Formats: sequence, structure tokens, C-alpha cells
Amino acid sequence: MKRTILLSSIAALLTGISIYYFVFAGDSRPSETVHAAEQKTSGASGIVAAPGIVEAVSDEIEVGAEVPGKLREVSIEEGESVVKGQVIATIENADYATAVQTARAQIETLRSAQTSAGARAAQARADRDRIANGSRTEERREARSAYEQTLPTVENSRRELERSERLYRSGDVSREEYERAQTAYETSKKQAATMQERYNVVNAPARLDDLAKADAAVVLAESQVNEFDAQISEATARVREAEARLDKTVIRAPIAGVILRKRLKVGESVTPESMTGIVTIADTSSLRVRVDLDETDVAKIREGQSAYVTADAYGARKFMARVVKIGQILGRKNFRTERPTEKVDTKILEVLLELDASERLPLGLRVDAFISTGG
Repeated sequence: MKRTILLSSIAALLTGISIYYFVFAGDSRPSETVHAAEQKTSGASGIVAAPGIVEAVSDEIEVGAEVPGKLREVSIEEGESVVKGQVIATIENADYATAVQTARAQIETLRSAQTSAGARAAQARADRDRIANGSRTEERREARSAYEQTLPTVENSRRELERSERLYRSGDVSREEYERAQTAYETSKKQAATMQERYNVVNAPARLDDLAKADAAVVLAESQVNEFDAQISEATARVREAEARLDKTVIRAPIAGVILRKRLKVGESVTPESMTGIVTIADTSSLRVRVDLDETDVAKIREGQSAYVTADAYGARKFMARVVKIGQILGRKNFRTERPTEKVDTKILEVLLELDASERLPLGLRVDAFISTGG
């Protein structure tokens, strides 16, 4: 009886062990076996395997606003390709546009005033030159000629006076006629003296006080022109500043790429301090895979080595790539594969693979990378 009970107990124990083996140990052992076989096969065929994640050739850029405001227009959608400089969105900017127009109008007003000041300065310089140069040559000749024309009259009247005086003394002419001759002679001398003074004035150099007054007028007029120059320069700077603020209300693509996310819509407010951009953009003209290479495989990897990646979503399909960059420092893992056999405390070296131009995968997709170390 005791023997039967003992045999029954042994049988029950063996049954329990078998159930535990197939139910509990069986879940992990096939995975461990497959993983070990994969490692063995990889080592034998010159293949290094490591997890990776798909990235754009550029960083993902959060495109925001440099000035606060409300979105008037968002002209792109997710998945749309854009070129560098293409308008992505526009902020309400009527106030900014008005500021630009006002600043430009101020410049036009100042330029008009400066033109008038320039004309006054030109007139002041001309007046100063006229004073400095004196009379024209023609005026000098005219004055000299007028003076010289009086000299024969003076001489004739002098002779007539002498003749009249002799005749008066001899009693041949009256005193009245003699006095007329005297008057004519004095009158001719005065006319000659007047013409000589006029010639002397026309021919004289400029007076110092007139020159000083003319110089002061020129300095004042030119200082007004220079003052307008300074005001126009300041107004031009204000125009540029207003135009720059207006330009900042138009958000443009900083690079050529694809709109990955559209975060804000028309009517929503934006601020420069916001951590969330209007859109997220990246250059997807080529794709890369950032690989966490186990520290034990570091010595096997070189730039230019061929590689391929696979993803669960694509089954057994291989996406061809090559090694384009190898990190210079070991660090912590960037992501986890969630495999039971994964070592969480292992250091890794970042390796970048560039997918062939024809290969397309979603950004952020986790993949398995296989790098050929043969040859």
C-alpha cells in the first residue's frame, strides 16, 4: 500500500515538472534558443545585429513664431513637401503693415523737405560766389566805358570855360554867359566823378562783412541739409525695423523637407516663448537609422560597410543601407527592444546607417539592423 502511494506521488511530481517545463519555461526557451542561434549565425556569416530607429537626415525642427499673435493662415498640411523659404503660416499683421506704411511716409516727407533745403543751400552758395567774384566782366566794361565817355565832356567844358573867361575879361561876353560856362564845367566834372565812383564800386573786391554774411548763410543752409540726412537715416532704420517685424509675421520653411506634424490651426495664438511650434518639419530626402551598437561589437564596424534593416511590420523584407557615421563615445542605450534577453546595463556606441535612396520607412519606426563585417 505504501509502495503504491509512493509511486503515485512520484508520478504526480513528474507530471507537474512536465507541465511547468512546457507552460512556463517553454515561453522563454524558444526565444533564447532562436536568439542564440541568430548570434551564432551572425558571427559565422560576418553580420553584426543591433536595434535601431528610423530618422530623417536632418533633425526634426519645430517651426515657431518670432513675434506673438493669432494665426491668420496656415497654408500647409501634414505630409506635404515644402521647399526652403516656402510660406507655412501667416500671423495677423495689419498693425505691422500700417507701421511700415507710416515709416515710409515719414521718409517721403523728410526727402521733400530736404530737397527744399538743398535748393536753399544751392542759392546760398551761388550768392556767396557772386559776392566773392564781384561784378561780371561785362558790368566792369560797361562801367569803365560810361566813365570814359564823361572825360571828353569834362575836357570840352573846361576849354569852353577858359575861352569864356578870356572873352569876359576882354568884355566880349557877358558875365551871365561866363557863369553858364562855369556851371557846365562843374556839372561835367560831377558826372565824371559819379561814373568813376560807379566804376570803382563795380571793379572793387568783395567786402569782408558781405563775404562773412554769405558764408554764414551757406553754413546754415548746408547744416539743414545734413540734419535732414540724419533724420532720413533714422527714418530708414525705422522702416527696416518695421519691415523686419512685418516679415516675421510670415513663417517660412527653414529647410526643404516634409511637414511631419501640424500642431496649430487658424485662429490659435502663438508666442515666441511657446515650446510647441506651428509645425514640425524634417528633411526626408534621405533616411537614416540610428543604431545602438553593443560595446562588444565596436571593433567590427567601419564607415562604408553595407547593411540592411528589417521591421516586424514588413516581414522578411530587407531595406538596404550603409554605415555613414560612427560615434566616438560609449553611452547609455537610446531605446529598449523589450526582448526578454536584452541586457539593460550594457553600454552602446551610436552608429548611423543611411538607407538607399529608394528605401522608404516611417520616421520613428523601430527596426533591427544587420551590418556586414565581412571582407
